[in-house]
Amino acid sequence: MTSPIAADAFVSELADLFTQLGGLRYGEDVSQLEHALQTAHHAKADDAPLALVAAALLHDVGHMMQKAGEDAADRGVDTRHEHISAGYLARAFGPEVTEPIRLHVAAKRYRVAVDPAYHERLSTASLQSLALQGGPMSEGELEAFLADPAAQTALRLRGYDEAGKAPEAEVAGFETYHDLLRDLIERANKVG
Repeated sequence: MTSPIAADAFVSELADLFTQLGGLRYGEDVSQLEHALQTAHHAKADDAPLALVAAALLHDVGHMMQKAGEDAADRGVDTRHEHISAGYLARAFGPEVTEPIRLHVAAKRYRVAVDPAYHERLSTASLQSLALQGGPMSEGELEAFLADPAAQTALRLRGYDEAGKAPEAEVAGFETYHDLLRDLIERANKVG
């Protein structure tokens, strides 16, 4: 985060983003908004730290912000949505929110490399994006990933991410997270 940002304004910006583009899909059976809410729900149900709940909610905002289109993966384009998400969110949130988001694709590549059964559980869209994102990690990539201080948190986020793809799941709405997001932004403003 570079300079203090008005928490209410940024939360409104996020809410507007999900209102306008949350209906987009990226090859999954759920919309961006449904996926975000389900992922956050799983983090909350796991008693994850509040920053990780926020990361779960916001981890894929880059899908909605990238300019390559909803069918980018079908055209062989890796939009690097994790970097778009982390960069955009760093305007308001601290690294405890943005770093797991930045690493959530790397966490998928890690898990596929170390757990063949995990690969079998991935959705078709996740398998398609995995191929574009570099596939399973090499030995050197595994070591570098595990050396990152946010790696374990990113692996937790990845678990919530995979669980957040159930059509028709009943979870709390985006507005229930407004106070949490506002508090985390205000905390980051005090630290920054």
